[in-house]
Amino acid sequence: MITIEKILKEAVGRLKTKVSTPLLDAQVILCHILKVDRLYLIVNKDRVLTHKQILEYKGLIQKRACGVPVQYITGIQEFMGLEFYLEEGVLIPRPDTEILIEKILDSIDENDKYNIIDIGTGSGAISVSLAKYVQNSYIYSIDISQKALDIARINAVKNNVLPKINFLKGSLFEPLENINLLERIDILVSNPPYIPTEDIDTLQIEVSKFEPRLALDGGEDGLDFYRVIIDKAPVYLKNNGLIALEVGHDQAQRVVKLMEEKKKYVDIEITKDLAGIERVVSARIKL
Repeated sequence: MITIEKILKEAVGRLKTKVSTPLLDAQVILCHILKVDRLYLIVNKDRVLTHKQILEYKGLIQKRACGVPVQYITGIQEFMGLEFYLEEGVLIPRPDTEILIEKILDSIDENDKYNIIDIGTGSGAISVSLAKYVQNSYIYSIDISQKALDIARINAVKNNVLPKINFLKGSLFEPLENINLLERIDILVSNPPYIPTEDIDTLQIEVSKFEPRLALDGGEDGLDFYRVIIDKAPVYLKNNGLIALEVGHDQAQRVVKLMEEKKKYVDIEITKDLAGIERVVSARIKL
């Protein structure tokens, strides 16, 4: 008979040379199969598993040992206190990106109405979170990947905000050229691809092998998408409109410089994440 305690011990042994958090990963995957929380595993460590559960668990642990991210195995990631569905082919939302959402929430008046553009929506983490937490908001959610838009739509339904989001397929601002924006945009937000091309293959296998390159590759210096966004944003944003961009760990100062060169950005700020890394660059538009 194989108990919860025994199979977790076996899984940790299988994962400990492959991943950085073997016990946590083993627990999360078992919770997914049993549909319980981690406390249950501790309290019920002597529960005997069925043959079917054992086979399924060992198969998923093998996937994890090969580098498949836990979030793709379970199909779930929490972000901003909300639950998001995920599949391979869509970037996994990171806790760092919550800093981007929090910066926007700190910069607005909850009684005002906001039209928002989210460029590179991916799983919909940013769009859905803003739709949920900015009461009077409407969001244009843009991605070049149809797979990403399909997943983002699922997450909008899952979190009851679908009527507040218009999903648009295309690159950067291109989809906005084909719709009639009745008024200028109040907020532009983006977590664009920002990894320099040559650095992608040096990342953890979970990222380099399994997450979509399209959502990672920021060009030779990682700044390709920032150049276009910073150049075109004043066309769409209202005077005093807010732009907020997530950036890579060493990119904030260079993104600030791109804004300064454009001459239409004021009140430029850098916000650090919990690790003290410069994570978000924000500014206001002066038309």
